Amino acid sequence: MESRPRLYLATAFILGIALTLGYKDVYPDLERRFRQQRRRTSTHVDSRAPFGTSQEGILKNHSHNSVSESPEADIRDGIEGCIGNTPLLRIKSLSEATGCEILAKAEFLNGAGNSPKDRVALNIIQTAEQEGLLTPHSGDMIYEGTVGSTGISLAAICRARGYLAHICMPDDQAAEKSDLLLKLGAEVERVRPAPIVDQNQFVNLARKRAAEHTADPNRRGRGIFADQFETEANWQAHFSTTGPEILNQTGGRLDAFVAGAGTGGTISGVALFLKPRLPELKVVLADPQGSGLYNRVKFGVMFDPKEREGTRRRHQVDTIVEGIGINRVTNNFETGRELVDDSVRVTDQQAIAMARWLVEKDGIFIGSSSAVNCVAAIKVAQQLGPGHRIVTILCDSGSRHLSKFWARAGAIGGTDDVSLDDILNLKQE
Repeated sequence: MESRPRLYLATAFILGIALTLGYKDVYPDLERRFRQQRRRTSTHVDSRAPFGTSQEGILKNHSHNSVSESPEADIRDGIEGCIGNTPLLRIKSLSEATGCEILAKAEFLNGAGNSPKDRVALNIIQTAEQEGLLTPHSGDMIYEGTVGSTGISLAAICRARGYLAHICMPDDQAAEKSDLLLKLGAEVERVRPAPIVDQNQFVNLARKRAAEHTADPNRRGRGIFADQFETEANWQAHFSTTGPEILNQTGGRLDAFVAGAGTGGTISGVALFLKPRLPELKVVLADPQGSGLYNRVKFGVMFDPKEREGTRRRHQVDTIVEGIGINRVTNNFETGRELVDDSVRVTDQQAIAMARWLVEKDGIFIGSSSAVNCVAAIKVAQQLGPGHRIVTILCDSGSRHLSKFWARAGAIGGTDDVSLDDILNLKQE
């Protein structure tokens, strides 16, 4: 009988060891699941808040952000629901080459027109609806002058919300942009490039066409001029969504934000949101050759040598880069200009070389404005030195730039020996 207690003790000891070993194997999986659940249910900056939400409202925790037990919790409401919350990706080759963390907001993954202009177009339309200027399925049309991306976003979102789009654009833009607009059901009017003082310049013509529509008693609905260059709905879209997303995705650890400017809405909206929260943040404009914005930031004047009398070539900003660069002051750019700390000039040759680099090293196929942003980002990285974190914008896919920018870039391959210094040393032709 005395051996029985010993047997019980031995059995209990063996069972204790087995349970301990089992718990040791199971515990990491339990801990991983617990942490995943906490991440899913934790509150965060609501970057999908309705446009026009106040700063305080954006930053508050909202109970509706918690993941529902319903399997349908992540279903988006139409194509508009696929706008925003784009990924922030680390560009591995640029980060490794510079010693800085180069992060890019993948705006080409917005779900309507596949560019940051989705945010702007949606806010313009929603604002007009709230003000009673647009009524779905009434014959109302939206008119805009654009080099492509805003028009594509407007065309897609107009279709989704019961409107039509009429787009005026310069005839020297990549043909695939106007082709895509037509496939989206937009009316497209291509005009010769002209300065803003010309009444037939593409922006002025769009404004004129909207007024003609409204004044015509034989046409259904009204004509609304989107006015992307001047409307506050532009920069406010980025203040309400893009800026909060970047703050949330970086956890507030950010040293520089680098972006180009066409209308100026992106750089102004993001700067206006981030600067008060990150006072040490450096905001840098990426500007292509021929644009006057570089000098506007550096010296307070709009002037480029190509704009001298008798030297202007075939279009306003003499570059193959599309979507950024301008030679006039816009309300959207001026709204945030005082928060822009510096400007970096990027040549066409540097942009082409960078676009090729990103395909070859990272498999990232981007358009011309995104390439300019990435060149500027590595210039800023070299200025700041290793160990810093820089965010820039990948605006759209290279598929919209095949006939112009990528026709100049040529086929990929055979440039493994090119360094970032080689790219930066390329001069303007």
